[in-house]
Amino acid sequence: MFVKVTVIPRAKKAEVVVLGNNHLRVKIPAAPVKGRANKKLIEILAVYYGVRKSAITIRRGEHSREKVVEILR
Repeated sequence: MFVKVTVIPRAKKAEVVVLGNNHLRVKIPAAPVKGRANKKLIEILAVYYGVRKSAITIRRGEHSREKVVEILR
């Protein structure tokens, strides 16, 4: 499954907001430095979807706020 994700880094708390069909806004308390925000995004999505972290891959937008994430179930 592919999901479009809009990332909001440096948020006060982690939060997932559903914007539409396969589109999420994820607030992340980590800064976008040295991949920390991407790692935290994967952790948050793993908990949200109930899968292992290894089942989630960022396919597009690794250095952007707009990302496409693949989730294997």
